[in-house]
Amino acid sequence: MKILGISCYYHDAAAVLLEDGRITAGAEEERFSRKKHDSGFPGNAIDFCLAETGLNASDLDYVVFYEKPFRKFHRILISTLSTFPRSYASFREAIRLWMTQKLWIKSEIASYLKLPGNKILFSEHHLSHAASAFYPSPFEKSAILTVDGVGEWTTASTGFGSGNKIKLLKEIHFPQSLGLLYSAFTAFLGFEVNEGEWKVMGLAPYGKPKYQKEIRKTVKMNGDGSFSLNFDYFSFHWSDRFSFSQKLVELLGKPVNPQEAHLITARSADIAASIQAVTEELLLNMAKNLKKITKSDNLCLAGGVALNSVANYRLLKESGFKNIFVQPAAGDSGGALGAALYLYHHVLNKPARTGMNHAYLGQAYSNREIEQFLHIAGGGLKRSGSHDSREVKVIKLSNNKLIDYCAEQIMKGKVIGWFRGRFEWGPRALGNRSILADPRNPKMKDIINSKVKFREAFRPFAPSVLSDQAGNVFDLRLLGGGIGQWPNDSSQVAKHFPLRFMLYVVPVKPDWRKKVPAITHADNTARPQLVYKNTNPDFHSLISAFYKKTGVPLLLNTSFNLKGEPIVASPADAYSTFKRSGIDILVMSNFVCEKAK
Repeated sequence: MKILGISCYYHDAAAVLLEDGRITAGAEEERFSRKKHDSGFPGNAIDFCLAETGLNASDLDYVVFYEKPFRKFHRILISTLSTFPRSYASFREAIRLWMTQKLWIKSEIASYLKLPGNKILFSEHHLSHAASAFYPSPFEKSAILTVDGVGEWTTASTGFGSGNKIKLLKEIHFPQSLGLLYSAFTAFLGFEVNEGEWKVMGLAPYGKPKYQKEIRKTVKMNGDGSFSLNFDYFSFHWSDRFSFSQKLVELLGKPVNPQEAHLITARSADIAASIQAVTEELLLNMAKNLKKITKSDNLCLAGGVALNSVANYRLLKESGFKNIFVQPAAGDSGGALGAALYLYHHVLNKPARTGMNHAYLGQAYSNREIEQFLHIAGGGLKRSGSHDSREVKVIKLSNNKLIDYCAEQIMKGKVIGWFRGRFEWGPRALGNRSILADPRNPKMKDIINSKVKFREAFRPFAPSVLSDQAGNVFDLRLLGGGIGQWPNDSSQVAKHFPLRFMLYVVPVKPDWRKKVPAITHADNTARPQLVYKNTNPDFHSLISAFYKKTGVPLLLNTSFNLKGEPIVASPADAYSTFKRSGIDILVMSNFVCEKAK
């Protein structure tokens, strides 16, 4: 059974291929188009999925879209007409887009893949989210919570999964939206909506939640787990350009100029801390009510809000759930995965679930392909396996020599662009398309933010840590790993998959904070990735080599991209980013590129 899942036309378009329930390929369109958060039809991602698995479109049994366009259009019509004439501009633009493109997705898919219409099916937005979280999880039964901006009408849902079946229990409908509340404050702080939410989360630890009282005037927490926004303070329900109203300005003062958003001011940090705290409280209220209803120890999270790693860890601490699962592409791109999984398991009644223990579902490049690229880019390799140009020196090393050399260079303060294997599914770089550096260097955070990534100075960096050493560096008592090394017991590992995908923010132990200052955030926390030898042996070997040389079992890991660009996918992307940034060394499979001194 071969099923292609597709999401597009909101943000983060993607395609995923299932073969007999196994996830064999998945990618966001942005990686190929090089347009960040590309929402367009994911033709490149579809082509990759088919090529990766050696299939033709005619081999597909079904194609499933992640939501129902006519229901979504119904919501847009009702919402804009009910707020007319303020909504005139957004209504006009919506009509243009929907009548010329978005309503006809079935025809577009049929035309692109040359498939009959009876092979093309539709899921629902939050049902796709729910399926994307539950079916890859290790839980036989689990409560499910999905929270985002908006789907068709739904902005949040609760549900329960058992075996191969999912049932949604309750929904919250637009314009009540926790995701859009957070986005409104993202815009107020001068950041771009659907991009700057990470920045708000990163800025929050620099401040104190002094504005919670004011923010609570804009949103009320209800006893049944729901919430009620005061729409006097917002405009996202009638405008696609503005998220908040003048009344919010009167409440909090002048919004931050986008040109000055990169600056850390006490006021901006305090507002960020306040909206983060209120968001966590609203999520906790939802989760605690869901716990009462389902009595489950397990919780699956999905939707864009599930990428808030700080909130995820607080849910684990305070919601009553013992185990949480979040798949790495929890936002809209993950809807493509969920739609395919829901069709396979729930609709077609296939019982066997294969799970997800890594995120390496994208495209890989062989040494031969990389060598061919370097011949073009750098003037060719000598027979010795190296070449020199005026700008870049290239050598080819065996695996063992490459691992040892890179560990040594990182120890000496070099910044490495690491490009090996299949690129990651989702927004996190997990060791295949990463920029790596020494976490011991207190200056490294500023070096990478200013000279490599060209981004805001307050942005934190994550550590990638050997799985069996994580409990020594981070306070994982809540997760069952408080004394000595992280437990090797498989039942313990299965409970905490968010640690594989950088989806928890946890405390750094006091005796390690000064040892690894480059990955320790302002509030003495970090967002670790636990690295396992069986899922990424090369990356595990590199961290192990660094550990052997320094006694530090982790590396600083940030996504291999520049500000405003998607994570690199191809050798050309990686080489271009290397040349345009302060990265010292580029590793592509077994080739090492170094800038001339």
